[in-house]
This record gives sequence, structure tokens and C-alpha cells, in this order.
Amino acid sequence: MKRLLTTVCAAAITVSSVWGQTRAVDRMEAFLTDSLDHREEILEQLANMPNIEVGKGITFRPKNDSYELTLRFRMQNMVGLHFNDRFSLSEAEAQIKRLRLRFDGYIFSPKFVYSIQLGFSSYDAEMIPNGNMNIIRDAIVYFVPNSSWNIGFGQTKVKANRARVNSSSALQFVDRSIVNSEFGGDRDVGFFGEYYYGDHDSFALAAKGSVTLGEGRNWNTSGLAAGGFAYTGRLELYPLGRLHGKGEYIEGDVEMEETPKLMIGLGYTFNNKAQRVQGWKGGIIYDDQTRDIGSYYADLVVKYKGFALAADYIGRHLFNQPAAISGNQFIYTGSGLNVQGSYLFDKKWELAVRNSTMFPDKEIQPLAGYSMWNQSTIGLTRYIIGHSLKVQLDISYNHLQNAPVAPSDRWSLRFQVELGL
Repeated sequence: MKRLLTTVCAAAITVSSVWGQTRAVDRMEAFLTDSLDHREEILEQLANMPNIEVGKGITFRPKNDSYELTLRFRMQNMVGLHFNDRFSLSEAEAQIKRLRLRFDGYIFSPKFVYSIQLGFSSYDAEMIPNGNMNIIRDAIVYFVPNSSWNIGFGQTKVKANRARVNSSSALQFVDRSIVNSEFGGDRDVGFFGEYYYGDHDSFALAAKGSVTLGEGRNWNTSGLAAGGFAYTGRLELYPLGRLHGKGEYIEGDVEMEETPKLMIGLGYTFNNKAQRVQGWKGGIIYDDQTRDIGSYYADLVVKYKGFALAADYIGRHLFNQPAAISGNQFIYTGSGLNVQGSYLFDKKWELAVRNSTMFPDKEIQPLAGYSMWNQSTIGLTRYIIGHSLKVQLDISYNHLQNAPVAPSDRWSLRFQVELGL
């Protein structure tokens, strides 16, 4: 190293002698000499600088490893055009759909993990029916004794169905399906537990469960006379081993699995005395009424060398209670099926198709305004840095069976840019 520094100095002296800049040479020699004298200190400072990697945030960790903090942010800028059945423009939208800041890491020991996520767009921070704001999306601490299991307390996503647990940053379309929007789970406050068995090369499984307040994020209080708790369980089977890079919850085969991978998931939620029409979401049920809501989930993921297939069957039912409440308010009971497939070309371009169908129970079909709703979508994604930096375009066609009025958004065209650190 000294020989290299001497060579650099000699070259600098030669150049400076030509130009007569002897003072610059003196300063350069002093800098190099100081660098040699403080080599260990400089190397230590470099070793403790934040680690920055696109898609994995900025990580800070002190020399004594007493804590770790990873800072991330992401945004989704979206524009959409909606057309009626006569191809006339019925609505145009342009919005910052998601703008989020996230902090992850551990305190004192890697066994005590925390996750905090804040949302600042109108989509994220809208006021919920009881008047509370929704800026806080995640605020949870986990005890992780080993890689097989963990226990968490706080607010996060309820591990109910694949499509909802998927991060909105890891979608292969501009947004989730209509099936998930109606029947999928959401965030809630409570206790969470997960157990994992197996690895990428052999049979594996995961069991997940939670007991939560049942009214969704930031609800705060729920009198037991009016509301109960939500109990959720989910089982995931991996007959061919776990997917790489948590691919079961990342749409598209961005990891390019070298061998076929399969995940089969089953879940169920019992929301006792729910106060909202969708359990964790939706408006407050009129006249201080409640409903015992059961939700069931079945999904699968298949990936192999750029090909990806995902399917979700989700439904909701009540326990000997009417779905119609009063006026036009009702609990949407029934089921939905979502199937989507894709292929990734050269790890850059992805073509994906999705078909989503809603099947409302006969009792609520007059209230829902249709006997069946089908939405077909074709999407094109250009991955620049995986899901962290991508451009997406999708086109949807909506068909409502036995609807008295044709939908105003028969056709939808959406364009979105996702950027995250």
C-alpha cells in the first residue's frame, strides 16, 4: 500500500512541477501521510458507515451491536382513466397512492425485533369511522428466539390470506384484485404467533395465528358488550420446499426459481361481534348492531423459471344472522375467486393476466346490484431494480351480470411508477 501511495505522490509531484503548483503537492503529501498514520481509525469509520442498498434500505448499526435500524421509504405515483360501455371517459384520477416510511431492526438483542410503518398519502391516512386517523400502519415488536418461531404484540397485518399479506410494493398489477378488496384481511392490533419448519430443499410448512381486537387498525377501544375479538389461523404447506426470497408473498417469479415451487395456504377468521361491515374494514354497522363474521381463505402459488401462478378463493358468511341491516347497508356475504398468471422475460419485462370474479349470496344480490361481477386484467411491468423500482401499466374490463345499470368504469387504464429504497 505504501508503494502505491509513493507512486501516487511521485505522479502528483511531476504534474505539479509542470504547472508550478508546489503548495498543492505539499497538501497532498500531508494528506497521504496523515492517512497512513491513522489507517486503523479510517478503516473503522468506513466499517461503521450505514449500509445502503436499493430495496433493502439504509441500515445503521453501532460498534457494540446494541441495536439495528433500517430506514426505508417508498412511493407509488398513479394515473388512471375509466371509460363507460360507450368508451366515453367517465373518470380520470391522478394521485400519490402510497407514500410510506418504514423502520425495522432490533433493540438490545436480535431476538427483540420491531417494525414501524407510517403512511402519509390520503389513501393511507384517511379517517376511520370512529374518528381516529390512520397514519400508523405497523407498530409491532417481536420476540424471535430462533428462526423457527416468533411471537409479536402490536399492530400489523393479520396473516389471513396470501393476497393481503403481499406487500403493495410487491404486486405485479397496479393494485390488488377486487376479490381481496372485499373479502381479504387487514391490519389489526393484538397478539401474533408464527412457526416455521423446513427449508428450500425439502418439505416445509408454516403455521400462523393471532388474537386481535377485530375492528381494524387504530380503532383503540372496543367495549365487550358491543364487540368481541377476532381469532385467525393459517397453515401453509410447501411440498417442494420454501420459495426463495419469500417468494410466496412476492408476485411474479423475480427470483427465477431453478426448481418448481408450490405453496398451498388455508386460513380462517372468526370475528366475534364485529362492529364494521367488513369486519376489519368498512363503515360502522347501523344502530349499534354487531355481526359474528366468519371468513375463509384458500390460496396457492406456483413458480418456476420466470413463470408464476397464483390463485385465491375467499369468502365470508354469518352465523344465523341476516346480512341485510337497514336501509341499503348490508354485510357482503358470498365468495370470490382470483386467478393470475405471468411470465418474466430476461428478468426485466413481465406480462401478467388476472381474472377475478365475485359471487354474492342470493340474499344480497339485489343490494349488491349484480349476481356476478367479473374483472379481467392484463398487465405489463418493467422491472428496473426488482420490485423496488418498476413501471407498471394495466388494462381492466368489468362485466356485471344482471346489473340494472351498466358500470361507469367498464374499461380502466392505469399507469404507475413504484420507487422504494
